[in-house]
Amino acid sequence: MSETSRVPAQPFKDKNFCLSYFRHMVRARALEERLIKMMRTGDGYFWIGGPGEEAFSVALGLQARKGHGVAYDFLHLHYRSNPVVLTMGAPMIDFLRQMKSTALDPFSGGRNFVAHISKKEWNVVPVTSTIETQYAVAPGTAMAQRRARLKGEPAGVTVVVGGDAGTAEGDFASSLIWSTRPGAELPILLIVTNNKFGISTPAESQHGEKNIADRARAFGISAQVVDGNTPEKIWAALETAFDTIRTTGKPYFLEVMVSRLHGHSSSSGAQRTLDEPCCIDAFEKKLLKNAWITEKEIEELKQAAHLEAQEAHDQIKGEPYPEASTFQDHTFADGKRGGVPGRDF
Repeated sequence: MSETSRVPAQPFKDKNFCLSYFRHMVRARALEERLIKMMRTGDGYFWIGGPGEEAFSVALGLQARKGHGVAYDFLHLHYRSNPVVLTMGAPMIDFLRQMKSTALDPFSGGRNFVAHISKKEWNVVPVTSTIETQYAVAPGTAMAQRRARLKGEPAGVTVVVGGDAGTAEGDFASSLIWSTRPGAELPILLIVTNNKFGISTPAESQHGEKNIADRARAFGISAQVVDGNTPEKIWAALETAFDTIRTTGKPYFLEVMVSRLHGHSSSSGAQRTLDEPCCIDAFEKKLLKNAWITEKEIEELKQAAHLEAQEAHDQIKGEPYPEASTFQDHTFADGKRGGVPGRDF
């Protein structure tokens, strides 16, 4: 069942929905703040994540059709997408396990670093360290879904997410070309989260176009620019995008304007940035204005999220690291090459 099938017709006029949405956002922020602490205390060696993108990530996590195979949505995410998978239902502890590289890390068995999530049973394709590679890979799952649609079989949408600076890569251009071949258009949702920086390089020094979405329109792709800090706006934009693709089988493009509240990564210190809008603070004010929550309840909710993160951190401290003998496991899809499972190149 789709998550959206349980959503009210006017979700942001519904108290219970809004409080649930807010809780997802708060848990996502608590997760990222815990990961930053782990990096600083030696329980991880590098941090990169998405504080400031919670409004967008929660909307995507709730609207994606979760499942395995072409009948469900494929998610080609990037290293700021932890909150998407957390919202979909992954336990918070799993993200901490990957940060600490324990053997129980379900995403990579302790063999990859933070925010390199993957979940085969939910069509979450492994996140890669190479910038924007996902844009060149995503058309592949979209092609499989297109074939299913042509056969009259159930087919989902392929979703690919990346950052504004990465659109300078050839992989991004390739995704625009492969998604729009005449007569072979793909059911793909191309998303760029634009925080206006590429590490330390401001976007205005690099982009000649007014909006990145303009580049998609040049290929005939329906596109829009949306405020990603406002839950109502990003929810509606994603809903329109998904509905359009599911109806037409053709691509759609969203440029989502977001904040970057802890810098690019731990390489730039991961200090809190105070001059950018915070989507959680803004949504919190709306909930208070509607009298749907009190200051005390907000504090209790935040404390509960941080306690969840603390307890998860305490639990993983005693978990083992991967055995050296397993370093070649999962190198190949079938777990083997030649005669020795998982060990023989």
